[in-house]
Amino acid sequence: MRLAKVTAGTSGSKVAPDGVDPGSRSKAGRLRGLRAEIESQRDAASKKQQTRGKRSAHDRVLALVDEGSFTEIDPFVRHRATQFGMERTRPFGDGVVIGFGAIDGRKVAIFSQDFTVYGGSLGEAYAEKMVKLMDLAERYGCPVIGINDSAGARIQEGVEGLAGYGEVFFRNVRASGVVPQISIIAGPCAGGAVYSPAMTDFIFMVEGIGQMFITGPDVIRTVTGEEVTQEALGGAATHSETTGVAHFVAHDEADLVEQVRELLSFIPANNLDDAPYIPPADDPAREDVELDTLVPETNTRPYDMHDVLETILDDGEFLEVQPAHARNIIAGFGRLDGHSVGIVANQPNVLAGTLDIAASIKAARFVRFCDAFNIPLVTFVDVPGFLPGAEQEYAGIIRHGSKLLYAYCEATVPKITVITRKAYGGAYVVMCSKHIGADLNLAWPTAEIAVMGPSAAVGLVFRRELAATDDPAARREELVAEYEELFASPYQAASRGYIDDVIEPRTTRRRLIEALDLARSKRVAVPRRKHGNIPL
Repeated sequence: MRLAKVTAGTSGSKVAPDGVDPGSRSKAGRLRGLRAEIESQRDAASKKQQTRGKRSAHDRVLALVDEGSFTEIDPFVRHRATQFGMERTRPFGDGVVIGFGAIDGRKVAIFSQDFTVYGGSLGEAYAEKMVKLMDLAERYGCPVIGINDSAGARIQEGVEGLAGYGEVFFRNVRASGVVPQISIIAGPCAGGAVYSPAMTDFIFMVEGIGQMFITGPDVIRTVTGEEVTQEALGGAATHSETTGVAHFVAHDEADLVEQVRELLSFIPANNLDDAPYIPPADDPAREDVELDTLVPETNTRPYDMHDVLETILDDGEFLEVQPAHARNIIAGFGRLDGHSVGIVANQPNVLAGTLDIAASIKAARFVRFCDAFNIPLVTFVDVPGFLPGAEQEYAGIIRHGSKLLYAYCEATVPKITVITRKAYGGAYVVMCSKHIGADLNLAWPTAEIAVMGPSAAVGLVFRRELAATDDPAARREELVAEYEELFASPYQAASRGYIDDVIEPRTTRRRLIEALDLARSKRVAVPRRKHGNIPL
């Protein structure tokens, strides 16, 4: 009390009986008033979004992070525009909520766009907030989660909005491979609002309320005369099944929260950390007899590779990425003895497991993510080759198919490969063979490693002989049997060391855990360079 009086007396101001400067009380009152105005603005936004079946920007953040963990930054920021009467409406936060929170106790940076403020459009101050958050996330080494609900650049601010998007895009690229970036599409996003999510690692879309497109239905109708709805043009089904832009689809916002949390449980906070370790309840030495008979005796009969994965992984848990897109290849996360692993696997149930353009791109991007964030790769192979056809050739399967080859060659994380059945031609090499740097290559007794299938090979190699023989069908059958004995097994490749071991399928889980435990200390020296030139 005495110190307060001396200080006040020195400044010449009057002191109230309680020793508090009245000026200080009025300043605190102003702060409380501004906070109340912000809360009122948020209450109104929440009610408006509820009528659309959506959560407000602030409510979305609170629903996603651990209770009581969110620390907001820049709630007092307002736009500085004066054109088109903008000076008359200057909402607090300027259309985006930013800050830090925790998910399962792990720090995350998060921004959430507010569609109730100028349609969530991005202006100068709005962009500055996002850029600040992204810079801090990179500095602190934590994932960036963006909840996107934006009409694009703010027309009333002109070039400032475009410049702001450029600054955001630059940060997306700089943070790529440094911290995980996750985008949530929880509203209609158009123009520049979709380029930033497209450069992030994973995109979630909410059915019915999330859309992504460069130009909306109205512009398309004006320019081309095409009639298309927002949902058909850029809804969750379109981007999860056809384009491959979206990696996960949520039924509603509650489902979205659970899915985002599950993904984060498999990935590290940054490129220097390890992924979370979950103490396993599953026995690492567990053997599964059903694997011994899972692959059909007839090599043209399909089976579901999901059955293999769910039998081998801890507790049968597998988080598939892009499950509805390029279904002839499977990519996703699982655990082996509590450690996170990235899984890539051919799917014999779809297109016989062949590699086409979409599958190559899907798997290549996933492999590069795992490599960037030190997640070991386990590859299950049953591939008869690349999908033949003029349509694939004209669309550039040579260039696109080589993306997967490039990704595997570039990856320096532990790489373990299991050949369950077919491994033919160039696809054998591409699917993480010993020749492109796999650490351990295992094969089941049902594995077939050859340039092509027996029947096709015999038809090419012995074409003249078959044409000249009196009984071509019988001779063909003999030649096919000889080819199968020589090539349609793993033993010739094993005799040359291209396959490290042929194992009983039931032992696969134990062998993978042992191999990954050995490879965990893997170090690879690569040539100094700025970066490679992947065949984009």
